[in-house]
Amino acid sequence: MKHPLHPALVHFPVACWTLATVADVASLFWGEPAWRFAGMLLLVGAVAALATMAAGFLDLLKIPEDGPALHIANRHLLMAVMTWSAYAASLMLRLHGKTLHAPDTLALCLSAFGFLALCVTGWLGGTLVYTHGVGVRRDTAGETRAGNPPPGPNAGRRHA
Repeated sequence: MKHPLHPALVHFPVACWTLATVADVASLFWGEPAWRFAGMLLLVGAVAALATMAAGFLDLLKIPEDGPALHIANRHLLMAVMTWSAYAASLMLRLHGKTLHAPDTLALCLSAFGFLALCVTGWLGGTLVYTHGVGVRRDTAGETRAGNPPPGPNAGRRHA
């Protein structure tokens, strides 16, 4: 596949989990309709994240072992697993058998923690792409397909 799959999939769990966190906060004011919506979004986000993380792991295998991006990629992986775990635990605390129930304080706190971890995960992913050029295709002259020099420590600086 010419285009990495991870960047195309990542939007689904990010959107689901962000909206689930918003719905959790809304449930404090609007009750059952909001927490039921949050529970469904947590489920869809958790399933979508499994495919997203599998695709991301395949991308991780393509990063050179001696490159500076590998350290950031490993942190990104760790934070993604923490994010998934927090949201999955929040979902499990809401389930009694197959029935979804109102979240307790711990489930809401895990959702909030999951959102913070999600933000850090996204920031690290952005660092991989925009600073280290992970997943950016270059031609033989070392330029990106858009015709710009590849990202690096001097990205965005003008040269005379």
